[in-house]
Amino acid sequence: MGCCSIDLGIRFNHQIYHINHSGIRSRSVVTCLRLKNRRRISCCSAVDEQQKISFSDAESSLISSLIGIQGRGRSASPQQLKAVEQAVKALEATQGIPDPTSSSLIEGRWQLVFTTRPGTASPIQRTFVGVDLFSVFQEIYLQTNDQRVSNIVKFSDAIGELKVEAAATVKDGKRILFRFDKAAFELKFLPFKVPYPVPFRLLGDEAKGWLDTTYLSESGNLRISRGNKGTTFVLQKQTEPRQKLLSAISSGTKVLEAIYEFVSLEENATKGEKQLAEGEWQMIWSSQMETDSWIENAANGLMGSQIVKDNGKLKFLVDIALGFKFSMNGTFEKSGNNVYDVTMDDGAILIGPYGIPVELVKKFKLEVLYSDDKIRVTRGYSNIIFVHLRV
Repeated sequence: MGCCSIDLGIRFNHQIYHINHSGIRSRSVVTCLRLKNRRRISCCSAVDEQQKISFSDAESSLISSLIGIQGRGRSASPQQLKAVEQAVKALEATQGIPDPTSSSLIEGRWQLVFTTRPGTASPIQRTFVGVDLFSVFQEIYLQTNDQRVSNIVKFSDAIGELKVEAAATVKDGKRILFRFDKAAFELKFLPFKVPYPVPFRLLGDEAKGWLDTTYLSESGNLRISRGNKGTTFVLQKQTEPRQKLLSAISSGTKVLEAIYEFVSLEENATKGEKQLAEGEWQMIWSSQMETDSWIENAANGLMGSQIVKDNGKLKFLVDIALGFKFSMNGTFEKSGNNVYDVTMDDGAILIGPYGIPVELVKKFKLEVLYSDDKIRVTRGYSNIIFVHLRV
C-alpha cells in the first residue's frame, strides 16, 4: 500500500459492476431470517470462526471509530477523522509487536479498511485506495528468498482481481523498502494471468517507496502502517461482523446473506432485550425497492433518517431538494419482545421555518433484530428489513 508515482492508466466504470441490491424483495429476507434453525450447523461454524477473532480494548476502540465510515475514509466527517486519528495514535503509543517486519504475524493478505488521502497521493495510490466499490488488499511475504509486497484490487469472487507486485527489502524492524516490478489481472474466467504493461524499469525512483508498520497487534489481526507519501493505512486480516455487514452493503454483494449471518451471530453471542435506542439514525439499506411515490417512501421509512426519542416519539426526516424537507412524526410503544407498535400520523413538507401539512397515517410493527451504539437492523413496514447507522 506504499506510495510512488506510477500511473497505471486504469479507470473503473462503477456502473458496470454495480449491483442494485435494494431491488431484492422483502420476502427473501424474511425467509432467510426464519431459516436459522435449519442452518444451525453453518451458523455455529460462523460463530466458532468469529470467536477466534480477538481485539484488545484499544484495538476495539479503533474498530468502533471506523464503523459507519464508508469508502475506507472518503466519507468521514471531521469528527470521525479525529476519533480515528486519536485511536490510531493510542495504539501506536503501545507499540504492539516489537520489530513487526521480523514477525511471522505480518505475513499474509491484509484488507484495507481505512486510509487517509493527502493531496500528495501518487497515481498508483489513488488507483488502489480511491476505488470504493471494490475491496482492496495488501499481501506481505518477507520470510522467503523472494520477498514481496503486493497491492490488490478485488473486483469480486466471480470476476477476479488486479495485482501489482513489488520486490521488497527489510530495512529495519519497522520499515520495508519496495520497488514495483510487475502487474497482472488474475481473472476467474481465464486460465492464465493477463499482464498489465507498465514500464517499471523506466520509471526509476518513481517506482519505489517505503512502508513503515507502526503497530502490529499481538493477535496478528490488526496493522497500522504509514507510507512514504504521508498516508496512514489501517488493515485487518479478519474483520468483525459489523464490518463484514457494512462491506457487503457498500459493494452490493450478497447483502441478504451478510445480514442473515450478522443477526445469527449476534443472537448466539448476546441474549436479552433489544431496545429501540434513542438518537438520529440514517438508513443505508433496505430490502424493498423504492416506489414511484417519494412521499410514500418517506412515510414508510424507505429513505432519509429516523429520530428516536426516549419519550416514545419518532420522526422520519427526508431532505428533498433545494432546502425542502419532508417530516413525518409519530409514536412508538413496546408491544412484545423486541417489537414496537408504530403510528406515524403527522406529516409535513418543510420549507425553512414553515410547514405544509400532509394528511397521511401509517401504522406498522417494528422489530429490532440488532442494535448497538453504531448500527441498527430492524424489520419494519411490510416486513421490510432496514439497516441504519447512528448519525
